[in-house]
Amino acid sequence: MPRYTASESFKHEQSARTAVLLIQLGTPAAPDTSAVRKYLAEFLADKRVVEIPRLLWMLILHGIILNIRPKKSAEKYKSVWMPDGSPLQVYTARQAALLKGYLGQAGHSIDVAYAMRYGVPSVGSVMRKLREGNVGRLLVLPMYPQYSGATTASSFDAVFAELQTWREVPELRCVKHFHRHEAYLNALAQHIKSQWQRDRAPDKLVISFHGMPKRTLLEGDPYHCECLVTGRLLAEKLGLRKDQYEVTFQSRFGKAEWLQPYTDKTLEALGKQKLGRVEVACPGFVADCLETLEEIAIEGKETFMQAGGQEFRYSACLNDSPQWIAALSQIVLEHMAGWPIQRLTPEAALAARDGQQQRKQRATELGASA
Repeated sequence: MPRYTASESFKHEQSARTAVLLIQLGTPAAPDTSAVRKYLAEFLADKRVVEIPRLLWMLILHGIILNIRPKKSAEKYKSVWMPDGSPLQVYTARQAALLKGYLGQAGHSIDVAYAMRYGVPSVGSVMRKLREGNVGRLLVLPMYPQYSGATTASSFDAVFAELQTWREVPELRCVKHFHRHEAYLNALAQHIKSQWQRDRAPDKLVISFHGMPKRTLLEGDPYHCECLVTGRLLAEKLGLRKDQYEVTFQSRFGKAEWLQPYTDKTLEALGKQKLGRVEVACPGFVADCLETLEEIAIEGKETFMQAGGQEFRYSACLNDSPQWIAALSQIVLEHMAGWPIQRLTPEAALAARDGQQQRKQRATELGASA
């Protein structure tokens, strides 16, 4: 990995900037076999993601999986691809832009950037751009509410790997999780309730989180427990009884036992009960992606309806909703407490407000076109 030259060094005569880096999992550059293969090769090669003997896994990955799975996955990506690109990329870009505008509207001069752990823009490339902007304080915020070694820790790995090439390292703070943060939970509850106000509440709410192998729980990963906490607190804010919701886990892979109960099996069982209406929410994702739009909204609905269910509804992720951007800004500012954040001039704050309105309008237009 190349090291910085003198021309790329920190500009000591200028005031250090404060920045926040949002990190998402990643996405293929296009919904085709070649792009998906490249993405999966990087994603599935991460030791944090697949924790089996390295040599054996590399043989399986390159000998079997990357020859079979990319074509099937590409077809799934095509079913959810948006005019401006991958849903995860589109919504994450909007979140970063709206967050910067929201903070600017409040008078804070904070740089906001986003990166993908796998794919582009990479964590390293985005950090180098922030360095060119004279970043002296950096808040790293993986966009995973619940901590997992396979997601949050892997994001930190990428940040630390890049910093190993820097001579002058900025002040660094990392957000481990926000699974029980009041602002996040309130945003979720308000977002779901607003949908229920337009259409009646479901007979059963399935709160689905991304699955992880059961062995991760047994080895000390707190992910399972944090998911249960989020599910319980969200249900309380929604005023649900214990029999009105269920926490489940989706996206199994391979033959090993994963965290249970499984989302697909739960939807099948609920379908056989012929419930009037079942709704699925995915609070472990702050932006819609393949795992929500295809696995839940399409495949989940098919599983439920074919089992005899009557009505299925998927509750969209927080995405670029105003309540989520406000919550995100609160999380950011709390973790930046004590840092000498620069203040915008009244004129710049006014310009930020105008820009925020334009970004909101653009996001609304893009959402309508999607």
